[in-house]
Amino acid sequence: MEYVQERVTTLHALTDHRPDAPTDRAAVVVPMTEREYGTLAAERVLSTLETVDPARVIVPLRASADRAGPFADWLDGFDLDVETLWCDGPELASLLEARGLDGDRGKGRDVWLALGRALDEEFVVVHDADTKTYSPAFVNRLLFPLGEGYRFSKGYYARVEDGSLYGRLFRLFFRPLVRALGDAAPGREPDVLEYLSAFRYALAGEFAATSDLVSRLRVQRGWGLEVGTLGEAFGHAGFADSAQVDLGSYEHDHRSVEGPTGLADMSRAVGAATLRAVEDAGVDVDYDGLAEGYREAAETLVDGYATDAAFNGLSYDAPDERSQVATYAEALGEPGPDTRLPAWESARVDPDEVRAAAREDLDAVRGSDRIDGSVTGDAQAEPAPGED
Repeated sequence: MEYVQERVTTLHALTDHRPDAPTDRAAVVVPMTEREYGTLAAERVLSTLETVDPARVIVPLRASADRAGPFADWLDGFDLDVETLWCDGPELASLLEARGLDGDRGKGRDVWLALGRALDEEFVVVHDADTKTYSPAFVNRLLFPLGEGYRFSKGYYARVEDGSLYGRLFRLFFRPLVRALGDAAPGREPDVLEYLSAFRYALAGEFAATSDLVSRLRVQRGWGLEVGTLGEAFGHAGFADSAQVDLGSYEHDHRSVEGPTGLADMSRAVGAATLRAVEDAGVDVDYDGLAEGYREAAETLVDGYATDAAFNGLSYDAPDERSQVATYAEALGEPGPDTRLPAWESARVDPDEVRAAAREDLDAVRGSDRIDGSVTGDAQAEPAPGED
């Protein structure tokens, strides 16, 4: 039976127990895009949250104007206190531009807007909506450490689906990158690298934190959200106040490597966020030797994954995995300008202003829909691709 502790407290799902947790004092943030509209996975997540009954559910929504209204109507049909925060309207864009907060849009930017709205509750939970195996125990497990005095909690789970190993961006990019940075460090491995290494699935989208900690987070605008949040948690919670929890079975849809939203593009954002977190903690990175060190670490891990897959009777395409390593190596370099959004405790905008602007935008498109009848509630996009 596996119950090994890491340097961060590690809670294992040794039974099917659903622990008591302060769900009635928590806001649950579930970012969605218009592709989640009416999907079975999103329907399951929201229906399950009805049984969890958190204080609030906040859905930062990325959708076109003709989809936003029907999406909000659909969300209103659930027995939940749902706040739909449409992130793509003109009034909200004007507000953020006036406060110097415009810039690239992405998942992280949407989550940041919702985090501001979630600060009224004592605790905040964030997770994705594309989970095919969503359980009411997930929110309780993420919140449980916070009820015990921890400030930050992150979920982990094995990505084994369809007889194969997934979690490719974590296994083939993030993990060997952190190992290479540790191998290049003179003397003892820096604490920040030990912290990042301690999390069994650092790129999982599921985490929980106290609202006080959330108010202090600088947030990456795009795909670097998860690892950027870990870097911030290291600075504000550290080993002593952080935990990770086993969420058991977890299935997502999968992304291709290439393409505009593929893993290759994601690796650039994840790499930049990782390197910025490491630099923030005072580590000097040898960028000249980084790609080579990464490739060496990844090759060792690929050999290990191949052996592990064979041990479990799983299929494993080692040449394809090595090809991905070569693709991800091209993503490595200095992180570039810091475009993180500011911590809410010092942001030049108030969450209530964000809510008012987003509500005005949503009311406008809902009114237009009802007048011209051009948008119906059965509009549906293709399901969103998963993280990997």
